[in-house]
Amino acid sequence: MFSPVEKQKVLIVALQDPAILPHSGNDWQLIETHISWVILCGAYAYKIKKALDFGFFDGTALERRKFYCEEELRLNSRLAPELYLRVLPIGGTPTHPQLGTKEGAFEYAVEMKRFPSHELLCELVDDHRLGVQQIDQLTNQVSDFHRRIRVASIDMPFGDPEQVHAPVVENFDQIRDLTSQVFDRELVSRLEAWSDGEYHRVYKVLQQRKKQGFVRECHGDMHLGNMVMINEAPLIFDGIEFNPELYWIDVISEVAFLFMDLEYHGRQDYAFRFLNGYLESTGDYRGLAIFRYYLVYRALVRAKVASIRSEQEPAGDVECRSKNEFDRYLQLAQSYSRPQHPVLLITHGLSGSGKSTYSSQLAEDMGAIQIRSDRERQRLLGRAGRGDGASAPIASGVYSPRATAQIYAELGRLAEITLTSGYSTIVDATFLTREQREPFRQLANRLGIPIRVLWFHADTATLKQRIIARQHRGRDISEADLGVLAHQLDNYCGLDGDEVSDVIPVDTQLSGSGQALFRAIKQFLITFPAPERYESLRS
Repeated sequence: MFSPVEKQKVLIVALQDPAILPHSGNDWQLIETHISWVILCGAYAYKIKKALDFGFFDGTALERRKFYCEEELRLNSRLAPELYLRVLPIGGTPTHPQLGTKEGAFEYAVEMKRFPSHELLCELVDDHRLGVQQIDQLTNQVSDFHRRIRVASIDMPFGDPEQVHAPVVENFDQIRDLTSQVFDRELVSRLEAWSDGEYHRVYKVLQQRKKQGFVRECHGDMHLGNMVMINEAPLIFDGIEFNPELYWIDVISEVAFLFMDLEYHGRQDYAFRFLNGYLESTGDYRGLAIFRYYLVYRALVRAKVASIRSEQEPAGDVECRSKNEFDRYLQLAQSYSRPQHPVLLITHGLSGSGKSTYSSQLAEDMGAIQIRSDRERQRLLGRAGRGDGASAPIASGVYSPRATAQIYAELGRLAEITLTSGYSTIVDATFLTREQREPFRQLANRLGIPIRVLWFHADTATLKQRIIARQHRGRDISEADLGVLAHQLDNYCGLDGDEVSDVIPVDTQLSGSGQALFRAIKQFLITFPAPERYESLRS
């Protein structure tokens, strides 16, 4: 008598018959994951859950596998409705299956539209075909998705600290149980101890996050292998459906997964571009307090999956590749658990001097958080315009001294959050007065971290040209116009003499000024015991 898995294997073989899947032609293909088989044939794909129990996934019962198929259709239709078509019952027998027969159904499959595997984002990034445009599209998709999905109510178990930590603990047990190969058990034990200590350190933060509505019905498995380019835009698919505890999660945990995966593929710059774009869009800077906890967890989830895959695959190159992935994910998790040494950079310069352009690139290259005054002004006070196309009066409304003081206080609050979370931070604002700069110097002194002032400058004609061009494009969040620039020029006092030692000047009119800035930052980091993540910038 066949076991459930043996029956499924017989079914998989039978489905290769063109008489059963007549649209398969000569391009029938089988893809096996740790919990599913995916049959590709013609323009369609059929996904069948394995009748196995991994603890985090239990597909041993037919009714459970049917339910998982229905949930997969429901949940993934939120982000990829054009891919997911229906739940398909399979009747007959394993050797002579009949697709679409409800009576006597012995298996179920999710019917999907097929897509080219070479358009998966994990393939694109490794082939250097993934660009900043796609990262920005992803950022917009993820932040919009997180805004509109369901929020966990306070009486739901999801998001409670104990429930959050349970899969973290289980993950370590599963790694030890599933991995028969030689691996660094001491490192796994150290990561387990770090995760337990970090959990207790951020316990109250986890409690607050649920109360504040950040635990939501997320995707749950948001990495590059579950994203594909279709019609010149990324499409996110294959979210978790089999365990609500793994997708009713904090949104920042989901962000951590994609961030970690981008770093795994060697794109720290894309990881920080995505993270900064998400934080700027949502304002969820407080989520960084638990970000490293989730980064370690997410890296170890992928390590576990690689371990499962290596044990399911026959010995050979594929098994070795999975083992290599396992080791690399362990090393990435270790890098996230190391002590951090953040630095604080604040900008200084008139409107149009290039502060935001250079700061954005620098944040990506050195792995830092960028906080933009333009965005926080809009978040706190709204837009400056009166709605009739005219600019708001200078030194009043959102540009009044009171409003400006409020904005700089908010920038300081956010900078303290990001720095105490272990992230180097670039605060992007004009910082034209000593009164605006001094609280940030005091913050750095209080936290015991270095601070530098990035002084961006250009001549007045260039500043005016840039502002006019920016307004013509209409894509930048900055609302500073020529009137704002004129007011700044009339009141500009420059930097004080005792600040010179902390200043890195950048003439943005000079060719290669960006490279000069990066060289100066490299030298700054060399003189400071910075974490390993800056090694790529130093080289």
